[in-house]
Amino acid sequence: MKTICLYFEIHQIIHLKRYRFFDIGTDHYYYDDYENERSISDIAERSYMPALNTLHEMIKENGKYFKVAFSLSGVGIEQLEMHAPQVLEKLQEMNETGCVEFLAEPYSHGLSSLINAECFAADVKKQMAKMKEYFGQTPKVLRNSSLIYSDDIGLQAAEMGFKGMLTEGAKHVLGWKSPHYVYNCALAPNLKLLLRDVKLSDDISLRFNNPEWEGYPLFADNYVNEISSHPEESQIINIFMELSALGIAQPLSSNILDFLRAIPACAKEKGITFSTPTEICMKTKSVGALDVPDTLSWVDEERDVSCWLGNPMQREAFHKLYGVADRVRIANDSKINLDWDYLQASNNFRFMTTKPSNVGLDRGIYSSPFDAFTNYMNILGDFLNRVNSLYPEDIDNDQLESLLTTIRNQGEEIEMQEKEISRLQAKLEKVEGKNAEEEAEKPAPAKKAAPKKAPAKKAPAKKAEEKPAAKKAPAKKAPAKKAEKK
Repeated sequence: MKTICLYFEIHQIIHLKRYRFFDIGTDHYYYDDYENERSISDIAERSYMPALNTLHEMIKENGKYFKVAFSLSGVGIEQLEMHAPQVLEKLQEMNETGCVEFLAEPYSHGLSSLINAECFAADVKKQMAKMKEYFGQTPKVLRNSSLIYSDDIGLQAAEMGFKGMLTEGAKHVLGWKSPHYVYNCALAPNLKLLLRDVKLSDDISLRFNNPEWEGYPLFADNYVNEISSHPEESQIINIFMELSALGIAQPLSSNILDFLRAIPACAKEKGITFSTPTEICMKTKSVGALDVPDTLSWVDEERDVSCWLGNPMQREAFHKLYGVADRVRIANDSKINLDWDYLQASNNFRFMTTKPSNVGLDRGIYSSPFDAFTNYMNILGDFLNRVNSLYPEDIDNDQLESLLTTIRNQGEEIEMQEKEISRLQAKLEKVEGKNAEEEAEKPAPAKKAAPKKAPAKKAPAKKAEEKPAAKKAPAKKAPAKKAEKK
């Protein structure tokens, strides 16, 4: 039986302001607040809220049959908190249905997985804490920024305790294989891989409203018929996209939400179910390992990381930024950490791309990739100065490594102590619960124990024993004294 795994990403670009070379050292605020508020408010109104309302109605109409998954970047959540809290409230309301799963992803929506394992782990854990705070869920499946994946990244995800990971069903990786099966990481067999069906996902997110597309207009029954036509052995159909595709990439006037709403009924007629990523990872066996020695993503035709690191400008900015990753972690300064999250966001590097793309790229305030590079490097220059003022460059690598080792050891020790505390608390609760049950089962004997104390008044008995002893002693001495007198 086939099952559809429907997943949406929610991330918001943090717009940087125009920052001149002469601002370095004098201005430490890097963001265009007006544009950030305008853009997130616009997306929330035109996309997020209508789409989420529709998905919520689909859950109500179909009960436990229809399920959906989301992942939210931390920086996106921060923008929603400030300018569109109704989106988070709607997600919380949907979460109460039990039909929604929230996935893990880097808090910054950055590229740390490509260069710094510890930075990547910290970024993901920070986002997971937000998921726990808002939705009470601890994510078991990881979705990296833009579905970035490789064997090495998969190994790290497995070491972090994830059961599965989402990535792209790229043709150059799959070859003759189908994305409609569960695979596993080549270096970590316990990590399941769910591969995006490129065509079925892009039919909705990229082509739905294109009158020149041969599949236009696309109707829900035809879409489900295509899913049903795949071989019986096919296990899963992974449809992954950005939530903003519903309303922004494909305008609401195209009836995209009506199309989406009709899919569950059509799928039910064909015997097709819906599942969350964790359900699939727990219930479906892997058909084999998937070798991904080179990094892939869901961006551009190449499905690699060239849109972020394809030219010398991007690589210089990338290495400059992550060159201070360890110092940022040691400093642990709240203002530095906030800027660190926002400067890591992958869109900062994508604005610098010189690649042609079939998907339109809005560069915002930048007139060219060189303009984007210059503005970013000016901001980065000020940020690096602030970081180095806390941990100067003259601190050699050995000293820095020693500090990092200390921090790692402390972190591991704290984690072990927390686990031990949790274990002891659980054990204590178990013992207390057992004692409470035993006391509840023996109410009558406990009350009868009190009268038994009456016989304890055996004091008179003791006195009775002591008095005869006292009388016997003088009786023996009397004859002895008379004998001496004679």
